[in-house]
Amino acid sequence: MNRSHDEIADAVDAIAQENGLSGAIRVDLDGQLVHQQAYGLADRRFGIANTVDHQFGIASGTKTLTALAVMTCIERGELTLDQPARPLLGSDLPLIDERVTIEHLLTHQSGIGDYFDEELVADNEDYVMTIPVHRLDTTEHYLPALDGYPQKFAPGDRFAYSNAGYVVLALLAERATSTTFHDLVDMRVCRPAGMTATAFLRSDELPARAATGYLHDDGLRSNIIHLPVRGNGDGGAYTTLADCSALWAAFLAGRIVSPMTVDEMVRPYAGATDDPARYGLGLWLDDPAGTLSLHGFDAGVGFVSVHDRAGAFTCTVMSNQTRGAWPVSQRLATLLGTS
Repeated sequence: MNRSHDEIADAVDAIAQENGLSGAIRVDLDGQLVHQQAYGLADRRFGIANTVDHQFGIASGTKTLTALAVMTCIERGELTLDQPARPLLGSDLPLIDERVTIEHLLTHQSGIGDYFDEELVADNEDYVMTIPVHRLDTTEHYLPALDGYPQKFAPGDRFAYSNAGYVVLALLAERATSTTFHDLVDMRVCRPAGMTATAFLRSDELPARAATGYLHDDGLRSNIIHLPVRGNGDGGAYTTLADCSALWAAFLAGRIVSPMTVDEMVRPYAGATDDPARYGLGLWLDDPAGTLSLHGFDAGVGFVSVHDRAGAFTCTVMSNQTRGAWPVSQRLATLLGTS
């Protein structure tokens, strides 16, 4: 990538404008900020513009925070990768196979039934929650939503992306540490990384700094009754561009988990056989050159953050509308040389 910083900024801005992005973009090169810019409105009712400091929902980008919290438990001997989930679950979620392990859950190879099965959801803007979303504010309160789904396949048989699996991981981490999942992520992931603006905000009491998620390119309909009122292991955290860059830097430098654990997390465990993307422990591995990424896609939320170890750059796209981040991130990948 031989473009000057000004050329990169101009090209990024053009891509965002052409795609009508509502959100924010940041590009770092060699660990230094090259360009960041915000677009669209954080609150359409009052015409409040998005800024580069706004907190955006990251949907399934949260899974990496969950995986990191779980890996701290493994490093401290509170959990092990080969540990079955059943002893900590006790009589809860009886349809989860007794052979399911922490590793199966982390790598989406558990085969457990999914309360939000993306193979069955035709449109992320549908109303798919089976219980009132206002009840989903703690990990234990997710149990009724997770219950009643039979195994889809035997543990370890194949890869199948699972939201339920990551809520179960949050539950297991809570029970192993006697610490709430939200506090565990804050203490063991966010604080060591210097992520001061990352939190599991309630959607019904968002602070002024948080961008409201909208379902459509125009209009006022928000995502407040589409998603759990407070996120958990599978999604729902809010963060900022700066905190995403801090996460990549801290993770790869071994400040959250040890360098040995980092190596374990970024080696391929699973993936679709017809797709070059593979999955490690809580993040996507996009190509043999060492491109790592976090993805999030939900009603009123779009998020992609990519770190290219060979090219030494990070690019993050956050959007407060459903389909905002993906087309922009794909074009940025071409611009920056990741595809």
